[in-house]
Amino acid sequence: MKIDKILLTASLIASIFTASHAKGVNPLLNILNTDEKLFVVERESESLAIIEQGMPKGRITGMHNMNHGVVKFYEKDGYVISRDGYIVKFDPEAEKIVKEFKTSDSAIGFTVTKNYIAVANYAKKSVDILDRDLNPIKSFETGSKNVGIKQYKNYLVFSQMDNDKITVLKDKNDGKGLPDFEIYKEFEDVGVMPFDAMIKDNNFITGFFKSDFFGVVDLDTMTYSKIKILLEDRKPVLKVPHFGFWSISDGNVFIPAVGNNKVLVYTSDFKFVKNIETEGLPVFTALSPDKKYMAVTFSGDKFPVIQIIDTKTLEVIKRFEFDGKVLHVRWSDTRANLYVSVNDTNKIAVINTKDWYLSREMFNINKPSGIFIYEEAKK
Repeated sequence: MKIDKILLTASLIASIFTASHAKGVNPLLNILNTDEKLFVVERESESLAIIEQGMPKGRITGMHNMNHGVVKFYEKDGYVISRDGYIVKFDPEAEKIVKEFKTSDSAIGFTVTKNYIAVANYAKKSVDILDRDLNPIKSFETGSKNVGIKQYKNYLVFSQMDNDKITVLKDKNDGKGLPDFEIYKEFEDVGVMPFDAMIKDNNFITGFFKSDFFGVVDLDTMTYSKIKILLEDRKPVLKVPHFGFWSISDGNVFIPAVGNNKVLVYTSDFKFVKNIETEGLPVFTALSPDKKYMAVTFSGDKFPVIQIIDTKTLEVIKRFEFDGKVLHVRWSDTRANLYVSVNDTNKIAVINTKDWYLSREMFNINKPSGIFIYEEAKK
């Protein structure tokens, strides 16, 4: 086993050296000169793969159903939500599980703040508040699947999918120590089947499965309004993708169209700008840290493709195709890298975003999907 690992490492370094040498850089310096530590969801094996100093390092097992696993960091703590309702706290530096707590049989989203964690559950149809050590504080039974949970100031906001309702909770302790939430305001009949949501400035924006508009709660005035999104021919966009798939630059909002080979571009107040024609049906858009470029992934027969869009010219400038489905991309915050999870061939590919070439591939990542960066340099 040890010999296999040595041979794999030697082979990997040799391949990186060859690729990097062709570009005229010091390969070992290129690998080691990074403070980024990556945790990658291994979708089918209940684990997180660890990548450090540009090299696969190992994995944390026992993360439960990771079909839609999501990782979040707060200070030096890591948290995972599993599809089967577990919140797992882990130490990203020691690389071990600290504690776990099951909030339900099906959880869909969560938010982590200084003093608490809030989990939106499908089943048992509740929103659960925990402290940072996963001790339960309070549970709000809603009788609905709960989605789009977000925090703003001392408010916690979420949508009730089955009740067509948006609920605002307020912390009576005003953010001091452990929270004591109560229902502050509820908006009824907001739209049919609210789903994903996002916070933009003081606005909680929610999308719907069966309504041709977005709902917006102004959390400063506690007022609700509807925004219709229309194409240039005034046809409404009838389905809204996950807001996590949107990209918001300084001036524009980029929305992958549902069922169309287009990325829709709007101003920040949702005035139509342009449709960007894409190679396939776009699923996910990811903006670079400097907001100059956007990576777009696709579904269907274009699953292995990534296109890069220049956010100033609004044109496609680069294209990459891999030997398997691309499930996620993540831009580096500190280096000219775009990390790509290639699910079918069990690897993370790394695109150099300065000169736009495939700089290396990291293998032995089992069925990767979500890529999450723990930035130790900021601690």
